[in-house]
Amino acid sequence: MQRTHANGIDIAFLRRPHPNPTRPWLVFAHSLACDHTMWQPQLDAFADDYSLLAYDLRGHGGSSAPAGDYPLPTLADDLLALLDAQGIRHCHFIGLSLGGMVGQQAALRQPDRFRSLTLADTTSCQGPGAREIWDQRIASVRGPKGMHAIVDATLERWFTPAFRASAPAQVARIGAIVGSTPVNGYIGCAHAVVNIDLTDQLHRITCPVLVIVGREDVATTPAMAEAIARAIGGATLVVIDAAAHLSNLEQPARFDAALRAFLRAG
Repeated sequence: MQRTHANGIDIAFLRRPHPNPTRPWLVFAHSLACDHTMWQPQLDAFADDYSLLAYDLRGHGGSSAPAGDYPLPTLADDLLALLDAQGIRHCHFIGLSLGGMVGQQAALRQPDRFRSLTLADTTSCQGPGAREIWDQRIASVRGPKGMHAIVDATLERWFTPAFRASAPAQVARIGAIVGSTPVNGYIGCAHAVVNIDLTDQLHRITCPVLVIVGREDVATTPAMAEAIARAIGGATLVVIDAAAHLSNLEQPARFDAALRAFLRAG
């Protein structure tokens, strides 16, 4: 892991440049309450063909976790500042959940930076009742148990029952990351999640877009993915069976196949 100071904070990241400097960059952004290590299957799968960068969002992993709200434009500016600091002028961006929200906002702010967007298990707006749900989660992590108060419920949303039964070590690893996420980071980014409202702007995104969603994702549902795909002209929608919210971990072979086909076609 490396760290750089960008947009007023320290950002931790993993950088793996390809020996061939002409190979394009893939940049990965993770879910709320996770970190860059959720992308390990993809970092392994794509290392032979691409330069790779995976980073910890503000408030997560090894990055700074200042107190206060983190508006989505601020998280997008973190990404753009990191790309500037690393000399990455253009990239293919892959973001899941909160990471996908950051990608949408960043592409709207600087569209020329992105050769493509992959938006996985994410949304462009929140439905009725979302604010009450997120207020409850924020109240829970502010209590005596901190982030551990929401670990079990989070894992139930993120993985199907079959995966939780068949891959307990994998689920426990993600649970440990959720539990160790700084409370400041979770609360700060939760405000970005609950306030997202980009659907009406997505028609301005002109680069190729792949939208991926787990068929059993109850956090950011297939209907939310369909709304993104409709709003972006020419977007490709892939629904992955037997997967919930972290579809890249639950069905890595299917996720990677969809991403690889998209990148090659583009």
